[in-house]
Amino acid sequence: MNIKHTRIDRIILGFNNIFLCIAVLVVLVPLVYVVLASFMDPTVLLNKGISFNFSDWSFKGYQLILSNDAMVRGFINSILYSVGFAVITVVVCIFAAYPLSVNGFVGKNFFMTLFIITMFFGGGLIPTYLVVKDLGMLNTPWAILIPGAVNVWNIILARTYFKSIPYELHEAAKVDGASDLLIFFKIVLPLSKPIIFVLAMYAFVGQWNSYFDAMIYLEDPKLHPLQLVLRSILIQNQAGPGMISDQQAMAELKKLSEMIKYSSIVISSLPLMVMYPFFQKYFEKGVMAGSLK
Repeated sequence: MNIKHTRIDRIILGFNNIFLCIAVLVVLVPLVYVVLASFMDPTVLLNKGISFNFSDWSFKGYQLILSNDAMVRGFINSILYSVGFAVITVVVCIFAAYPLSVNGFVGKNFFMTLFIITMFFGGGLIPTYLVVKDLGMLNTPWAILIPGAVNVWNIILARTYFKSIPYELHEAAKVDGASDLLIFFKIVLPLSKPIIFVLAMYAFVGQWNSYFDAMIYLEDPKLHPLQLVLRSILIQNQAGPGMISDQQAMAELKKLSEMIKYSSIVISSLPLMVMYPFFQKYFEKGVMAGSLK
């Protein structure tokens, strides 16, 4: 069906298109710059800037990163932490949100109020640290996976999605003799793939970009995630052991540090850029859950 736009509509759409193009460029230009800079020879990059002459390109930054044990170990740790945290978060949030969406569940308003209170009031860093220490999770992966597993916003998002599922499906299943658990696992979960993928993506991205908890709770460098390793390179401007030999001059150290920075940013962003296209269709459905109800 062809939609006829008035002159005002065309003007507004034109401004919207211009604004969106500018927004895309604001995001895309720095990303392209970082990717190209990660392949540039540090001397050429410092003197000329970005060059499209392939003779000025170098893979030394990636070679230094991939040959460094701390970077490789940090990358593997981040994958394990992010995947484990996503699984735990999704399971906890789904099992907490579903009862809160069921009609007739006694006390759901009380429990929802308790959940919401935790969004505004927290124990603080020191009490949380003491709790993690007393539970024996200090300097273990559980200190990264457990404390932040319950996310109230994700619970609210999942509860809203569950409410959007027609309740007639529950009633029909109960008429056929299905129990609440059977309804949940055979009917609700298969229909909840969009929200499950959204929660998993939120948890994965949040944990992948996190470094503060690891900095507080993990003392063993072998347990450090990639972001904590990158922090020492990007913020403290320190290259990891083995990346640059002690005999190199300070000028060479600075050049290679710049190359390592850009290469590190590309490698740390790669999993998210690869993952998002596969999650996009579920992401759009899950975020809009309940918006038209």
